[in-house]
Amino acid sequence: MNRLSSIVSAGILLAGTAVLATSGQNQPIFKSSVRTVPVYATVVDSGGRLVPDLERGDFTILDNGKPTELSLFSNQSQPFSAVVMLDTSASMTANLKLLNRAAEQFLMRLLPVDRAQVGAFNDKIQLSGTFTNNRDELIGALNDLYFGNPTRLNDGIAAGLDALKGIEGRRVVLVFTDGEDTASRTGFKSVLERARDEEVMVYSIGLESEFFNGMRIVKTRPSRDLRKISDETGGGYFELLKTVDLAPTFSRVAQELRSQYLIGFAPVALDGKVHKLDVKVNRPGMIVRARKSYLAAPDIKS
Repeated sequence: MNRLSSIVSAGILLAGTAVLATSGQNQPIFKSSVRTVPVYATVVDSGGRLVPDLERGDFTILDNGKPTELSLFSNQSQPFSAVVMLDTSASMTANLKLLNRAAEQFLMRLLPVDRAQVGAFNDKIQLSGTFTNNRDELIGALNDLYFGNPTRLNDGIAAGLDALKGIEGRRVVLVFTDGEDTASRTGFKSVLERARDEEVMVYSIGLESEFFNGMRIVKTRPSRDLRKISDETGGGYFELLKTVDLAPTFSRVAQELRSQYLIGFAPVALDGKVHKLDVKVNRPGMIVRARKSYLAAPDIKS
């Protein structure tokens, strides 16, 4: 797979102002005197199958309702840095081993250019500590995750955003939960705005489950906020009814990240306001998923 540096080189010919550099972790850095807004788009057909063969001319981006010229396009796989945050609260106690094995399916599909951390949220927030492409190390870290009682969902997502600060390139938080937030110190609006403004894609997996709380069987339903944050940031939301679907869904997230299109444009106005984004595919029967807004600031500090 070509790296982002080769993709953005094509953008240099179009914009004429770009400079490339490479970080110590071999993550590509794109710097330009004119800000480029990157948009990662997932395209599926009416049957939910990923569509890999679209071209630049098939895409249109509307910035606050106005068409804008694409200055960047690639249909090749791009490296990413991901934080996998898992709900290990009391309701998941009976399914923790199954959840870990499912998360392994995502980690096993990392490429050498990718980086990841794993973490958990319950009454505590836990992260494995450093980004790595060592899949065995990441899978081993899953077994060191603690479990607890409450569900600090918003705090867990916020911890993922914190870990991704300063990381170049595509950044992803993959979060799993089977319930509502019950104990976070961070509000959902704050997390949503941070993910949008810091240009982090949030994928989320929700599970309806049942557990015995010591007195009776309790049914859980994943927070509706998961769909909101995934829709806003261009990730995917998957709501499951059976634990058997966990592993295929974690695998699906990895497949989508490998199959996304990278498109970009130079904003006409960097007015410090939130702009609405609408990405369209000019072919019948195609469904596109991409982030719905961006902060039109001269530089994103995250």
